[in-house]
Amino acid sequence: MSEALNRATQTITADDLPRMVLGRGALPAALSDFLFARDGVLDNATMAQQGLPGSTAERFRAVGRITGYLQEFVAPAPEEEKIPLGYDLVAATVVHLFDDPAGVSRWIREVFIADFEASVNQELHPGQAILTVERMPFQGFADEAAGLRVVQSSPEGPVSSTVVDFRVGRLLGVAYVATLGNCERQDLVQRLGRELERHIVRVVFEARR
Repeated sequence: MSEALNRATQTITADDLPRMVLGRGALPAALSDFLFARDGVLDNATMAQQGLPGSTAERFRAVGRITGYLQEFVAPAPEEEKIPLGYDLVAATVVHLFDDPAGVSRWIREVFIADFEASVNQELHPGQAILTVERMPFQGFADEAAGLRVVQSSPEGPVSSTVVDFRVGRLLGVAYVATLGNCERQDLVQRLGRELERHIVRVVFEARR
């Protein structure tokens, strides 16, 4: 990553994050019929409440995370009465703001990868547990990037989440797709993540003008 881009992210504030997540029109063609579901601030307390076992706001702040913003889309109801296996359910992009780039790297290693791998076979909620976690390589990002495919149980059957985390200076971009069944969406998530990276960079330089 260029030093100019790295320096540019130093001026970014929490107010810039809502403009960085992808809107519906920027989603890949495979997700073009998805519908807006929700967006909003993800402060450390909210992240901890929704996170894996061992998550606390204090721990996240100690890593260097300040806050984040999410935008999520859901698939339209399928024509069949029962959702078929392989049906993409949810797609989302998230942008997190950290104190510095080193904090982003620590988060990728110590929170994103380590916490998921440590949670295999743990029950998250009644009837919901992480079954497998697989590291996945992602290509074409300007800086550090890491991916996972996480399969968890649910009342409807296994749900697979393919996720990529990547660094842009002191920003962390996240893109993921959740699918019913034991599936992977690496190519789709790579397209979603790279579009998010391009959009983040555009907003970073626009914010400096």
